[in-house]
Amino acid sequence: MCDASITDERLISLEIKLSYLEDFTAKLQDSLVEQGRELELLRGEHRALQARFRELLDSLEDMPHTRPPHY
Repeated sequence: MCDASITDERLISLEIKLSYLEDFTAKLQDSLVEQGRELELLRGEHRALQARFRELLDSLEDMPHTRPPHY
């Protein structure tokens, strides 16, 4: 009877650990999904900033490199 009690305790302990691991895995997955969304947002912002930077560079190239008349 003592062996059954120890086996039951070990089984319960393993079930508790498994429950914690399942919870941790679910939270980790949620976190990764959220980070993926944030990464996609940042990539979109990065592309927009790159496009704006190129526009500014192009507009600088179109500007004449002469001194203003008041010099």
